Amino acid sequence: MKRRNFIKKAAAVTAGAFAVPYILPSGRLFASSGSQLAPHVVYVLFAGGVRQQESILQGYLDQSQGLNIPGNIMYNMLNGAPPSQKIVYGTDGLLEGDTPIPQILGQTLEQQGTLFPEVISSSAGHYGGLNALLQGNTLFTQGLKQKPINPTIFEYARRHLGLPASKVWFVGNGIGNSTPLLNYSNHPSYGADYGANFFAPTITFGQQGIDHLSNAKIYHPEEELSPIYQMKYFLDNNFRNVGGEVPGIHNTEEEKQDIKAFMEEMYIKTQNGTISHPPVTDNGDLVTVGYACEVMKWFKPNLTVINLSAVDGCHSNFTGYLGALHRADHAVGHIWNFIQTQVPEMAGNTAMIITPECGRNLMPNPIEDQNDWKAFDHSDANTRRIFTQMVGPSIPSGLRVGSETNQVGISADGAPTIAEILGFKQEIMSSGLLAGNAQSLFDRI
Repeated sequence: MKRRNFIKKAAAVTAGAFAVPYILPSGRLFASSGSQLAPHVVYVLFAGGVRQQESILQGYLDQSQGLNIPGNIMYNMLNGAPPSQKIVYGTDGLLEGDTPIPQILGQTLEQQGTLFPEVISSSAGHYGGLNALLQGNTLFTQGLKQKPINPTIFEYARRHLGLPASKVWFVGNGIGNSTPLLNYSNHPSYGADYGANFFAPTITFGQQGIDHLSNAKIYHPEEELSPIYQMKYFLDNNFRNVGGEVPGIHNTEEEKQDIKAFMEEMYIKTQNGTISHPPVTDNGDLVTVGYACEVMKWFKPNLTVINLSAVDGCHSNFTGYLGALHRADHAVGHIWNFIQTQVPEMAGNTAMIITPECGRNLMPNPIEDQNDWKAFDHSDANTRRIFTQMVGPSIPSGLRVGSETNQVGISADGAPTIAEILGFKQEIMSSGLLAGNAQSLFDRI
């Protein structure tokens, strides 16, 4: 191949692979056999390891730092009064964010939906936990930077409902570790033909993305080699953690134009500061959620999965963890409010499910933060304690299922629950590819 043609094609392929989310051909093998509870599901992979003591048990500093100061810092999601002293999780202040973020929802999600307060996580780690949430399977033999072996909920939804990829989205908060690889598996009966769009807005619409991609300019391959190589370096650097090649994507012309219009609109809104962000946007999770809302408003997906991870800072900074947990609640409240008030096609007919991928240790590690509070890792039995919350049509309101002494549900229940909501429960349950004890949460009520 001549040098000119190689440069032209390489620049076009890499730029397209990065700037345009994954759009794959649809293909319905057979009609869905189940009745649908709602046509839209939003699945929030809630943060990067959430300790039960600060979330469901509302211990605040009481069960972590030896201070008798309990309180609820997740008051969009959970019932309960906030802490009355040592407020460090809000905004303002140097060592302490002493101004809590105002509640968005008039009624908590606990009041509006069903809460499983004690669920068993399949894994003490992030990658295994995310795979369980997305696959409904707890047998992990693939390593980091490898595609899942078993099908993801994206593939089940697209194959059994015949959905185009533009109706199934995975909005990630970055492209580190293996996150971009979780949008489809290597399973021979599913795979790339049924994968989801993967979209990492903090990369695409970060400053480097704006500098390199926003103009959508076609460079002359001989006269403007420098910008081409800058773009190549940017893309190579961002995909360095993924491993392997970005797969070839085949778009219909209509899908290409729709995605192009969306991306152009997002660059304009980014530059104008008009993205549908939560009221407070001071970490990457909140930025991600703003763009996820834009995806929902534009495409009205049947399935939207949003990955959060900021609370993983708990490894070294407990104060920062409390702030990130408070912001994750803020993010979830914003998502639900945005759907009901800004996306009429999804208002009243969308279900939302929220589950952490894993918990955190009972005992701290020796690292102390700016307030002399100890941090927490995730490796012991307490790490297997998580929760699940769901809200929307056909979901009972104000219901708690299980308790601290009665664990009900496992992290792998998310996939069959989504399948029941969207109407293909029989297909996913009869696939033989789920964990043997995975169930729809409706069957656990």
